[in-house]
Amino acid sequence: MSLSQLNNLDITNFGNWPTAAKAALMLLLASLIGGAIFYYDTRDQFAVLERYEKEEGALKSEFLVKQDKVLNLEIYKQQLEEMKLDFADMLGQLPDKSEIADLLVDVSQTGLAAGLEFELFQPLSELAKDFYVELPIKIKVIGGYHEFGDFVSGLAALPRIITMHDIKISKVSKTGKKADLRMEATAKTYRYIGDGGGQ
Repeated sequence: MSLSQLNNLDITNFGNWPTAAKAALMLLLASLIGGAIFYYDTRDQFAVLERYEKEEGALKSEFLVKQDKVLNLEIYKQQLEEMKLDFADMLGQLPDKSEIADLLVDVSQTGLAAGLEFELFQPLSELAKDFYVELPIKIKVIGGYHEFGDFVSGLAALPRIITMHDIKISKVSKTGKKADLRMEATAKTYRYIGDGGGQ
């Protein structure tokens, strides 16, 4: 079909068009209709499909996490029981209100037994935390490294929990003794508030 034949086609008389022209027009119309359907309908469906595929991936991940928890439930229960026992054991190492005075004596006796000379032993005000009370004790002692080590080891061996904080060691001049170091620190012990421990 030549270009002159295309120019002579009568739009109002489609039935007399050559077969090639009819086929070309049909193909063009089908393409336009297909493009319109895709643009106005199928494109939205692809977006919905993509959204559902993402949701499916998230749900699969969530399922795998939950499945893992279910498979390990007995292990988690066993770990929880062990943690409860450990927690109860640690609570047993916290002094109650009536034992604080004895614990203070134990701390000072441990320092004296290590060969330290106390310059300061000052219990400070209790500090309430979430479920426990913290009792800080300011300490200044004179001694040597070995005595300091014995003191800290002795505190760790006490049946109650005591921690050391803000440790500073400095040199002092002390005549007549080998000890020429000063240790300043804050020892802390803790008291559980719950189960009748009170403030």
